[in-house]
Amino acid sequence: MPFKKIVLLLFFVVFAIHGFSQSSAELKRRRDKITNELDKLNDEYDRISRDKRTSLKQLSLLKAQIDLREEKIKTANSEIRLLDHQISDNSNNVRSLQSQLDQLKKEYAAMVLFAFRNQSSYNKLMFIFAANNFNQAYKRLKYMQQFGDYRQRQANYIQGTQKELHVKIVELDHNKQEKHSILLDQEKEKEKLGKQKENEAQVVNTLSKQEKLTKSQIGKQKKLLAQISRSISAAIRREIEEERRKAAEEARIAAAKARAENKPTAAAKPVLKGTDALSATPEAAKMSNDFLGNRGRLPWPVANGAIVARFGITFIQGIKTDNTGVDIKTNPGASVRSVFSGEVSKVENVDGSYLVVIRHGEYFTAYMNLRSASVSKGQKVSLKQSIGAAGVDPESGDTQVHFELWKGFTPQNPQSWIAEN
Repeated sequence: MPFKKIVLLLFFVVFAIHGFSQSSAELKRRRDKITNELDKLNDEYDRISRDKRTSLKQLSLLKAQIDLREEKIKTANSEIRLLDHQISDNSNNVRSLQSQLDQLKKEYAAMVLFAFRNQSSYNKLMFIFAANNFNQAYKRLKYMQQFGDYRQRQANYIQGTQKELHVKIVELDHNKQEKHSILLDQEKEKEKLGKQKENEAQVVNTLSKQEKLTKSQIGKQKKLLAQISRSISAAIRREIEEERRKAAEEARIAAAKARAENKPTAAAKPVLKGTDALSATPEAAKMSNDFLGNRGRLPWPVANGAIVARFGITFIQGIKTDNTGVDIKTNPGASVRSVFSGEVSKVENVDGSYLVVIRHGEYFTAYMNLRSASVSKGQKVSLKQSIGAAGVDPESGDTQVHFELWKGFTPQNPQSWIAEN
């Protein structure tokens, strides 16, 4: 195979491997992160399950564990598919390199045989002197020199191909070992998943037997979430009305100034509708864009924590509950911090704990279950500035923060906005 083709093939192989390694590393990092989250949830579940009274918190933690474990199994499946592809590629590369090596050795053997048959100095001189003219003799001399150089290059190609072949064989063995390890881990996760689903069924069965208590717990939970949503919505409505009032006042002042200066009055601007008022000013629009630009990179509202209740709709005992945020377990006395710069829109005592709502243009973040609040309405806050201290969840006895993120009147899944912990 010509030298250029060999170089191009090796370049393509290296490029493909680089792309694979990035994807593989990302999946492994994701699997390790899920494992870390599962360890935290396992510890929390073990602690809560020691309480003889079965609670909704147990069921919530089990559901969170099951979701994470299923996600880990899916991630492992993706890793295995990538490894299968890499094993196939490396097997093809090994066969291709072996074929190249055989061809190079065959060509080299032919050259060595030719050189052996013509190694006599007499034969070389006769080959040169048998030329018809000086120009032809010179070309024959150069040919003999180039032939020697070509033999050396071929020997180097053979050595390089042998090394590359060895590397590919080692990579292939590593891929197979890694796949075997992931398959074993996956089987363990499936076994744990089965046991957790059995535990979930037992908890559900126990809760169904204490139906009155369960419905009472669910009712309290729904009532609190509904109260939080009403408070956040009220804060957003006030912000919209304030922006409209400011716009109307600015228009009134501009009209009065125009009349005083005998200038034509500018046409009245259309009344801002809905949440459009939240990004009506250049400052608010910039804040909204900056906040959106940090999606997936926002810091957590606490320095250390684990999500123990996820965003979205769940059904417990046939009763629908809609968590418009996430519950984060953290360290006792942990400081709660703003995930982005903004302005405090509301500070309210809700059922014995504090709710803080911060506006970021058309986006709002809400922090609930604060033992204390260190900010006040209208105060400007910076990124990661402390806004209070985390409180204790009365049901589990843990230090927890309920965190929500809204775009206008629409709650968002905070997990798609905050950075991986």
